Amino acid sequence: MEDLSQLQEAVITGDATVVREVTEQALAAGHEPLKLVNEYMTPAMDEVGRRFETNEYFVPELLLSARAMKAGLELIRPLLIASEHPSAGRVVIGTVKGDLHDIGKNLVAALLEGAGFEVVDLGVNVDPQAIISAIRENDADIVALSALLTTTMPSMRLTIEALQEAGLRDQVKVLVGGAPVTQKFADEIGADGYGSNAVAAVELAKQTIAEGR
Repeated sequence: MEDLSQLQEAVITGDATVVREVTEQALAAGHEPLKLVNEYMTPAMDEVGRRFETNEYFVPELLLSARAMKAGLELIRPLLIASEHPSAGRVVIGTVKGDLHDIGKNLVAALLEGAGFEVVDLGVNVDPQAIISAIRENDADIVALSALLTTTMPSMRLTIEALQEAGLRDQVKVLVGGAPVTQKFADEIGADGYGSNAVAAVELAKQTIAEGR
């Protein structure tokens, strides 16, 4: 019988190969997909987040663990969709128009998926109209915007203004982040929240959903 503790450890250590192998074995043996996520994979990412916050882990380790988590979720997600398990919430995420950086955005997206969110990743250089369309098509709860350049930060403000003009601002919470972004800037542009790093962004998303229910 497969040792499911290996699944948790492999996510923590960022071993995508072992995560995939153990997940395949567990599913073949009849383990509930949601159990694998809730009892092994999510606690693993919680531990990764703890290590990041205490400076035991840094961005490279976070990326490895997120990639490992994603390897397991690729097998599990279709089964969860088929069984209509409720998600933690729907998030539309993207790097704003004019900005081509995606490492931070990809990390947040992966950690959000690990926390049970449905994530619609629009990629980089995302026009406000693309975000508006994605919100409507996916009935999103949250919009997560990333900017890695001071020159593209104004695109966050423009995106929020576009949401207002489209009549969607009251329907979604807007969370922002990225190296040059600050809480002060987030407040100035009317964002609903600011995450200083990927782990903080996921906790903020969880808190945002909880407060809305």
